[in-house]
Amino acid sequence: MSAAQAAPFLRKITPGGWAALAWLAGLLFTVLLRVRLPGQEKAEVLAGVVILRWDGLTMLALATLLALRGSLLLTRRPGTALGHLLGSAVVGSLPLGVTAIPLAQYLAVDVALYAIAVTRPHHESDRAVFLGLGTVAGYLAVRLACGWNVGTTTALAVGLTAAVAWLLGRAQRQTREHAEQTRLRIAEQAVTAERLRIAREMHDTVAHSIGIVALQAGAARRVIDNRPDQAREALAAIETASRETLAGLRRMLGALRTADEEGNGAKENGSRGSATDHRTAPTTDHRTTHATSGAPAPSGTSPLPKGAALTKPPVVPKPSVLPEMPGLAALDRLAETTAAAGVRVAVRWTGAPRPLPPDIDLSAFRLVQESVTNVVRHSGADRCTVTVDHSDPEALALTVEDLGPAPGRERERSGGGSGYGLPGMRERVGLLHGDFTAGPRPGGGFRVAARLPLPSGVTSA
Repeated sequence: MSAAQAAPFLRKITPGGWAALAWLAGLLFTVLLRVRLPGQEKAEVLAGVVILRWDGLTMLALATLLALRGSLLLTRRPGTALGHLLGSAVVGSLPLGVTAIPLAQYLAVDVALYAIAVTRPHHESDRAVFLGLGTVAGYLAVRLACGWNVGTTTALAVGLTAAVAWLLGRAQRQTREHAEQTRLRIAEQAVTAERLRIAREMHDTVAHSIGIVALQAGAARRVIDNRPDQAREALAAIETASRETLAGLRRMLGALRTADEEGNGAKENGSRGSATDHRTAPTTDHRTTHATSGAPAPSGTSPLPKGAALTKPPVVPKPSVLPEMPGLAALDRLAETTAAAGVRVAVRWTGAPRPLPPDIDLSAFRLVQESVTNVVRHSGADRCTVTVDHSDPEALALTVEDLGPAPGRERERSGGGSGYGLPGMRERVGLLHGDFTAGPRPGGGFRVAARLPLPSGVTSA
């Protein structure tokens, strides 16, 4: 059996199991030292008188029971478990006729000290090592008080192994703490970067809306005397754009304030996804589009009134270039750019499209963009499906999924990445009070799903 195959089995053994194995191994080693093995003229250690009598065997049995009891308690009550193991080391050494606690009888204590140093707080591990070393010193002190010989070198060796086991456990704990702090710090930085990106996009959205308001106001001012009906239309467009922008700002600021009060949720979600409620309406009225098909009308914007003809027409970007402030209307252009990277994207529209608030429209596009980017960089798939579901009148549902690596593309698409795109997407959805799930599909591949609640008043077009 290779080391890779044996590792999962070894991980299943609890610290108490290792302590019990250490005690039994030490007991077996003690017995083997006191019997003549094949090839030896005599035993390496002379057996004491007491060990061969009933009282010596009774003390060894009692020490074994104490050691096994301590091993069972090591995970739940480490302090009590260490006391049992130290007692077993002392009781097990009495019938051996030795001048100090042998190393074989102290192996289980070393395992316990290591486990306590890894899993328990610093003050508990410090108390444990002082208790372990104090027991060794106390055994020598009792023998000195009784006028018996003491094995100073043996006691020093036992104390040294106990200190080394404790230091290894402390180092392992510090390594784990440092790794966890690094993971949380990187996740927090990813969330902060995503928030800054959202803030910049929100600023651009507000600036875009204010620009529309300025254009409409100028158009209304020019035609208010001659064409009051067109002026009213321009004022209505100004009112709509202003209300949408104000509502988006309120949602964003309220979500940021709530997130700051509740704490940074990314510290709990950093390298794993949390299961959330995701509702997907039945698929009806499908309209599948690919890179060459047309896109639905942009959402979240109002057409210019007739009086606005005095302004310059908008500049239409090239098909291969995404607009500066994209929305779901830019998904087909995203599919074109992704197809150039070797991954075909099928965009499915379910339900009747409706105008969306600019912040939700932009966030929905960014979620799809990041998910498709992950497919291109990490999945090895040659195609993926993007589903935009408008069936639920209260929310917008997004799904991006792929079928896994295509034949011959595993190595080609094994590019590296930070691995923190999912926390950023989760933070973006959380700021909109939505639901987010991401994980492997049952049949292979990966699936990202998000549900963005819509404010009241957003109806189908």
